Amino acid sequence: MSINSLIIDFLEYLEVEKGRSTITAKNYNHYLKTFSSFAKEKGVEDPKEITLDLVTKYRLSMNRVKKPISKSTQNYYLIALRSFLKYLGKKNIASLSFDKVELAKTSERQVSFLNHDELDTLFSKPNLKTLHGKRDKAILNLFFSTGLRVSELANLKKNDINLETGEFSVKGKGGKVRVVFIDGEAQESLKQYLSNRQDQSNFLFVSYGHTNQPKSEIRNQKSELGMTPRSVQRMIQKYAKAAGITKKVSPHTLRHSFATDLLQSGADLRAVQKLLGHSSVMTTEIYTHVTDQHLKEVHQAFHGLRRRQKQKPLGDDSQREENTI
Repeated sequence: MSINSLIIDFLEYLEVEKGRSTITAKNYNHYLKTFSSFAKEKGVEDPKEITLDLVTKYRLSMNRVKKPISKSTQNYYLIALRSFLKYLGKKNIASLSFDKVELAKTSERQVSFLNHDELDTLFSKPNLKTLHGKRDKAILNLFFSTGLRVSELANLKKNDINLETGEFSVKGKGGKVRVVFIDGEAQESLKQYLSNRQDQSNFLFVSYGHTNQPKSEIRNQKSELGMTPRSVQRMIQKYAKAAGITKKVSPHTLRHSFATDLLQSGADLRAVQKLLGHSSVMTTEIYTHVTDQHLKEVHQAFHGLRRRQKQKPLGDDSQREENTI
């Protein structure tokens, strides 16, 4: 069987047996078709002809294009290739062993998040006199309250949310289900938005045109399309610009802000891991440098405090005693 035909089998395996989402399968299809096209250019169409040398040349090609692919993005291509080779091994199809393909070393990931002042300014920008504004305020509050991924938020239906208990389940990456919690501010903004909705869409958030009528109803009265992740991203960027925030702000920035806020307030790393839906605590550890900075501030403020107080000039103490009489 050719590499291309086996890629099709692999993608079906991902969806049916591994339960991966159609988005994941679509991404893997892109990554693997890119590799198969490169291999075909080199005269390789049989999986048993995939060698480490071919993979090395493939990696070099991603570095030497006019606009080189970043190391972190290259790793997505390599992860897909490793998964494909692992599948071939499972099916006893001769090819390169998946563990021969090593991921590229990347620089430490930087986490961008908003502080409390920036969040307050951002959240004040939606115009609550309009349905658009009520929706946007609810989205911003829900992001910060739950740490949802943008795809998770965009796929939410109205009946997924329980505003009475303030919690709901969400299906994340790899089909993993986790529980997230809605704080009081998010609950209130969601109630305000939903109570003003007149449409029949099942989606929690819907897109609007220049009127307050959902775009889905303008296009097709029977359509129930929700907001796309891209439209949510554009909306957040618009408010960030209006708030005068110079750093790049995205839905993931609010997810980072959610995690950072919890950790700086003393939350346990593994608890935050569960709330974010990370498979490994190692992924959550990208936030530790932020909490390390917080610990540094605590150390500077409190370490040796009693010793410093004892070393104060006598006049300071006597003056304090005089003031308390």
